[in-house]
Amino acid sequence: MNKQTTTVLGIDPGLDRTGWAILTRDARSVLSLQACGLIHTDAQQELPKRLEYIFHELQKLLAAYQPDQVAMEQNYFLKRAVTMANTVMTRGVIILACQLAGKSISFYPPKRVKMIICGTGTADKKQVQRMVQLTLHLDKAPSPDDTADAVAIAVCHAKTAPLNAMLNVKTAFLERLKAAQKAQIKKVN
Repeated sequence: MNKQTTTVLGIDPGLDRTGWAILTRDARSVLSLQACGLIHTDAQQELPKRLEYIFHELQKLLAAYQPDQVAMEQNYFLKRAVTMANTVMTRGVIILACQLAGKSISFYPPKRVKMIICGTGTADKKQVQRMVQLTLHLDKAPSPDDTADAVAIAVCHAKTAPLNAMLNVKTAFLERLKAAQKAQIKKVN
């Protein structure tokens, strides 16, 4: 197994404010926050200009930090169709920027992030921020909320990705084994 540092870009998408965080996980699974911030767009600008700005800023982050993995919040909307549409479009430009940079994205629903960070899917934002602060040994909790959410998404991914990768390898191996067994049975018949 390759023992190296893994860099994760966590993203909390939003048209007005897209939170981002760069987190590393070393060979001993120690997590460290390297940088975090917001991509903030001007509400007075036309929608295409705002999306273009998010796209270019994300491209800069991908080039500057060269993350090995990208994790983004999977949004569920219950109200406010305009907010939903804008966030969906924002997610689209983020996905495009990552695709052009050759980075696949893992998506995490908010309840899963809360479960991994706090042990319960019903934790509130302050609980999540406090657990992120403790996990990363930070002097204070990340803020504002969009940045804190991006850090939490990155922590969630950094904690779950190694196991998910092992499970994927095991599944692929079992599928190949099953195919080989079928081929062997056909040869015998």
